[in-house]
Amino acid sequence: MRLSRSSLRTATKSGIVDMKQLATILWKYIATKRNFRRWNDRRELEAWQNRAVQKHLARVLPRSPFYQQLYGNRTLKDWRDFPITNKAALMANFDNWNTEGIQQQTALAAALRAERSRDFAPTIGNITVGLSSGTSGSRSLFLISPRERHAWAGTLLARILPGGLLEGHRAALCFRANSNLYQSVHSRLFQFRFFDLLEPPEILAQKLMEFQPTLLVAPPALLRIFAGEKRAGRLRIQPTRIFSVAEVLEPEERVVIEAAFGQRLHEIYQATEGFLAATCRHGTLHLNEDVQVVQKEWLDHTHRKFIPIITDFRRTTQPILRYRLTDILTEREMPCPCGSIFTALEKIEGRCDDLLRFCSAHNNGVIAVFPDFVRRAIVSADDSITEYSVTLRSSGILEISLKVRPETKVRAEQAVRGEFSLLCKTLGCQCPEIIFVPMIPSSLNEKKRRVRSERNDCLVAACSQKNGL
Repeated sequence: MRLSRSSLRTATKSGIVDMKQLATILWKYIATKRNFRRWNDRRELEAWQNRAVQKHLARVLPRSPFYQQLYGNRTLKDWRDFPITNKAALMANFDNWNTEGIQQQTALAAALRAERSRDFAPTIGNITVGLSSGTSGSRSLFLISPRERHAWAGTLLARILPGGLLEGHRAALCFRANSNLYQSVHSRLFQFRFFDLLEPPEILAQKLMEFQPTLLVAPPALLRIFAGEKRAGRLRIQPTRIFSVAEVLEPEERVVIEAAFGQRLHEIYQATEGFLAATCRHGTLHLNEDVQVVQKEWLDHTHRKFIPIITDFRRTTQPILRYRLTDILTEREMPCPCGSIFTALEKIEGRCDDLLRFCSAHNNGVIAVFPDFVRRAIVSADDSITEYSVTLRSSGILEISLKVRPETKVRAEQAVRGEFSLLCKTLGCQCPEIIFVPMIPSSLNEKKRRVRSERNDCLVAACSQKNGL
């Protein structure tokens, strides 16, 4: 890709992105594009990752009191065996974790002011502060420097743009909160516009028609509403690419959305911890292993399910080193036709909190029941089921809510009981008591979790699975 000086001047004419910022974005964009074919095999990639992490640790450890104390007496060559951190440790050690000396109280106050005012532009100095509630409801703060913002932007553009930077894309971002991250690349060449999920869907649809996005990025629950509006002729937009974000994308949602818009639905896997994965042109999710190492804590080798442990060798303001996420990922069994050696995912299954644990039918142990098994049992039961939620209560009762036509309610509930009985027999566990409860409407501002457990523990579930319980 070649950009002339006149093109660069045009891109920065709005004054939002200066030449230095744009240079960082373009450098990262080009590097990310080239990285697709940079390594011949996994061995070369992992050797390069190892060198990148060692260099990164040498820079970061002296600047982060928390990591200096945790890793200070260890050799950098053995970083893959360093102690594991997580979200709870980050929030408990926030002040000593980051390398800018920013206090948690100050960061939280700034983030809450942005949430209440819906003005997400202010920073602490030049550091962007973000607040994430996550799907578990526990708050998490993240800090990003200007250089990290621009490097993130370059990587994102390289992963998601269907064409080049000069095609004048307009991206509609339907999120719970805006961020300086998304304004990093706002220019005459590329427009990011934030659409607030606090607004009613009909208002969002009207604003989308005024904006006419070429890229549409939104949670699957909202995309499904847009699909209905599209079929009814009330949403007259035709983006060239659509992305699902923030929530688990269910197969049935994919079918509805793709049919309404007449195109493949892509995904972006992003969290507080960083930009983790995106789909290739074939629609396969690939981990962004040119900016991070993803170690696998296996839950189930047979079904290829694991918990990712992330080491990001680009983030310095708030280092992410040997950081265990609470997501469950399923690795793709067959290589992707695109040819990338980056790990391909079959699906993002959900959170460890979404693992259900049923009593074993053969001993005093427990059986880990993955959310995907539960979803299949529900959607296979009766084709009149259009929405559902499943909650394993602390009492051991399985509460199920179904959205069905009144005349099919009894039939659907009986079918669901039958599917769960068959599932438990197959897995060798006891079928819990099932009760059906009315469905409570959820807000678009809340991340949807169709399968969850009140009495779950990620590590216990993982340990139980490893021990064959």
